Formats: sequence, structure tokens, C-alpha cells
Amino acid sequence: MAGWMWLRCILGPHLQRIHRSTDQSRLEGRAGRRGWNYQARSLEKHTDSILGWASTLWSLSYYSSPLLLCYLYRKGYICSSKLVPVSQYVGTVLVCLLGVACLRGWGRWNNSEYLQFLSILEETKNNPTASNKKKLKCYDFDFSYWPLDFSWTEVSNPKLSKAGVSLLKPEPKLRGAADSVLHSVRTLPCHIISFLIAHSFGRRMLYPGSVGLLQRAMRPMLLQGQARLIEEFDGQRNKLVACDGNEIDTMFVDRRKDGEQTGRTLVICCEGNAGFYEVGCMNTPLSHAGDYSVLGWNHPGFGGSTGVPFPQNEANAMDVVIQFAIHKLGFEITDIVVYAWSIGGFTASWAVMSYPEIQSIVLDASFDDLLPLALKVMPNSWKPLVQHTVRQYMNLNNAAQLLKYQGPVLLIRRTKDEIITTGPEDIMSNRGNDLLLKLLQFRYPKIMTDEGVKVVKQWLGSSNPIEEASVYSGYEVDDDWCVTVLQSYQPDSEVLFPWSVGEDMTLEGRRQLALFLARKYMRNFETTHCTPLPASEFHSPWRLYRRNADWM
Repeated sequence: MAGWMWLRCILGPHLQRIHRSTDQSRLEGRAGRRGWNYQARSLEKHTDSILGWASTLWSLSYYSSPLLLCYLYRKGYICSSKLVPVSQYVGTVLVCLLGVACLRGWGRWNNSEYLQFLSILEETKNNPTASNKKKLKCYDFDFSYWPLDFSWTEVSNPKLSKAGVSLLKPEPKLRGAADSVLHSVRTLPCHIISFLIAHSFGRRMLYPGSVGLLQRAMRPMLLQGQARLIEEFDGQRNKLVACDGNEIDTMFVDRRKDGEQTGRTLVICCEGNAGFYEVGCMNTPLSHAGDYSVLGWNHPGFGGSTGVPFPQNEANAMDVVIQFAIHKLGFEITDIVVYAWSIGGFTASWAVMSYPEIQSIVLDASFDDLLPLALKVMPNSWKPLVQHTVRQYMNLNNAAQLLKYQGPVLLIRRTKDEIITTGPEDIMSNRGNDLLLKLLQFRYPKIMTDEGVKVVKQWLGSSNPIEEASVYSGYEVDDDWCVTVLQSYQPDSEVLFPWSVGEDMTLEGRRQLALFLARKYMRNFETTHCTPLPASEFHSPWRLYRRNADWM
């Protein structure tokens, strides 16, 4: 019995923090659930530090392995006479690390807090009742040991899970049968190189938050952010399993109250390429005076989520998050708002494309297409290879997905953005401009003629509110008249985009409508790309109201 308990302590998860239970906080008259960091004893602390350094060195060796192997090969170390003693050294180190792990298990065995946690974890695994899960959620530990809270298969056909959810694919070029075979043979080297790029440094450049070393460096900050969400906002951490088998780490803050409308709207937050819900854009709607319930999640390969953040895995993760919100948390699809920052615009636009009943979408510092941004940072001579790699493996086509959505949209542009611009300090090269233009040209093609595009670009060239107001007043835009024209276009029933409004209108009228719509669909925020969005800048998208209903 004692040996079995020691083995469980050796193989058990790393315990980081203990949160005060809600019942205990209520009895003590506390407003929050202020907890405390797990206090490891001396033996466990030192052995854990040794194993942590070993893990860091392994990560460094892994990422530098191509250069390291080349160096060893050139020095003549990769041969049987050299490898045998090296393997002996490696074996000795592994035996020593195994001994260190055993000592850490001994230290845990002598800690009453860890033993109590371990017994609750075992009890929850054997009997996953709501009461046991509530006890377990008072502990912050390795998420891989966390019990399952929701699976995609609970509401969908498991037979459909292997292929994953559907994505928009680039249109294939039409070729004859013989040409197709010849073209495939000719481009085979390009396919192989693209695959290697995408699955090595390409994916890590696009999603640096998936790099283990960065996560290790950010761990104290992430633990602090997670503790804040749980203890100050009574957040609920949950593990979801997507259709591809990836485990998705989520955090839900429920602000619904009986008999009140507060918290009835759920904001699902999609983070950036180095963002985590613990310290990311989830904090913006949370700071909004309690108006929203909020659900945050980490990309595959980020934080406690497993997998790698390729577009298919990203969409699969977003799908299970929405299913969880509807079927487990009990929100109506029409009460869900999707909010995304930066690269999170891909999963957000996929969500509204796949679930068109979603109430609205807010995209902050996002772009229309990844390809122009990828070409910006790669050599010009690599252009064909970059195009093929992006379209084949990293096709983040935000604009194409957003055009499939008929509901309200708000774009937030950072006027000093340095990340999603293709030119240095050039506000007109911000790819958020292209996202707005594509959206308006699709929804209002008769308004967004060449002249309409010209005046909108003039407005987009404004870098501060004074310049914006100057352009707007220069064309004498009458907001009331614009609203009346749009309302009169379809007074009785909803019309799907694209609209033909502006077809029989003067040039001056189309200019006014173009500027009016641009200002309704996009708001400017004078800051850089990575500055957190204040709650005061988070708004519901514009809606055009008619007499009996509302529509966008």
C-alpha cells in the first residue's frame, strides 16, 4: 500500500496553487476566493528544480538539434566509436534523473496537502460526480491530468470526427488530365519543401505561443492570470475534447443572475498568436461592468491545450467551444458574440461562417489574408514557395470567411499597428483596411464603386480623430439621411447581402453612404498592435433598426 502511494506521488501531476472553495469564502465573509501557492517542502522543491532544468535543456536541444547535428557531423562525432561512450553518458544521466524523480515522489509523500489533493484526484477519476469535480477545481495542477468535462462526440456523430469540420478551400486551377499529372511531378519538390517549412519553423513563426520555451518563460504570468480569473471572477476551468482528439483548455466566467438580463450574452474570446486566455483579450469583456458572461480558450498547443495550431485544428477547437457553450453552458446561439484579437480573427470568422445565427462578431487588430503579411517577412525570391505553403498549410483567409456571414460586424483598427502592416509606419498598408473594403464591397456593391472606394480610402488614411472628422465633414455626410435611405431599402423583411441600395443614386449620395458605412463598421484606436483593448473601446457592432425588427 505504501509502495503504491509512493508510485502515485512519483507519477502524479505538478501541483501549483490551491484555491479557496466558494463555500469556505462565503463562511469567512470573503468577497473572492483568494488562495495560496502550494508550498513544496525542501526535498520536493530542489528535485523539482533539477527536473525543470533538465526539461529546459531538452527543449533547447530539440530546437537547436539541426544545427547541433550538423556541428557534430563536421567534427566527426557521429560514428560508432564516438556514439557508444555518448550513449553511456546519456544512460547515466537518465538513471540519475529517475533517482531525482523518486526523491521528488518521496518529498510529495511527506506533504499532507499533496496527499489530500492526490486522493481527491483519484476519487474524481473513479467517480466523476459534480461534487467531486467541485472539490478538484480548488486545485491548479497539470492540465493533462484534468478530468474531461465535454466532448464533441456528445452532440455529434463520432463517424464524422476524423475528417474534422469543413474549411473554405482555395479554388483549384482547371487543368487537363495529362497536364495535372505533369504539373504534380514538376511541383513535387515544392510540395515537400512546403510541408517541411510549415511543420518546422513556419508554424512556430506563425504561432510563437506554441513554443514550449516561451510558455515556460511565461508560466509565472500565466499562473497569476489564471488565479485571478478563478479567485476574483469565480472562473470555471474546463477540458473539452475536439473532433480530432485535441484537448482544449477553457475558462468560463458566468455572470447570469436569476430574473435579470445581466450576463445573458456570452462573449467567446479568440486569442492572438502569442496570446493565452490567462492574460489575453478575455480581460476586455470581463472589465465591462458585468454585462457579459465570458468564455476564453487556448489554441491547440497553447497552455493546457494539446495539438498544433494548424487551421484545421484551430477550426475543430472553435467548433467544440461553441458546442460546449450551447449544450453544456446553456446559451442560445443568438446570444453569443465572438470577439477576436489579431490572428484569432481566423477562428472567429470561421465561427460566424459556420454558425450564421451568432449574434455578432468583433475583430480587433485583425487582417484579411495571411499571404501579404507572410510575403512581407520572407525574401522576394521565395515568393512562389511562400504562396504555396500559405495556401496549402496556413490558409488564414479571414475575409473570405467573413463574407459568408450576414450579421453585425465591428472592426477595430489600431492606427499605430506595426504587426499587420506591409509597410513601415504606413497606416494605409494596415491589412485591416483591406478587410473593411472587401466587406463593404461585398455587402454594398452599388455604393462601393470606384468613387466610393476612393472616399473610404481617404477616410482610412486618417491617423487621428481630427483628421477623420475633417474628411467626414468635408463630404457633408448626413447621418440621419443615410439611416433613412438604408431603412427604406427594405422596410418589411430581411434582405440578404449583397444589397443593391445605391443603384439609382447620385454620386454625392453614394459618397455619403460609403463614408457613413465605413465609420459604422470600423472604429479606430490610437495605439500599437499589442496594447490591451480597454473595456471602454469594446462595443457592440452597429445595427440598423427598422420599425418591427432589427437587421444589419
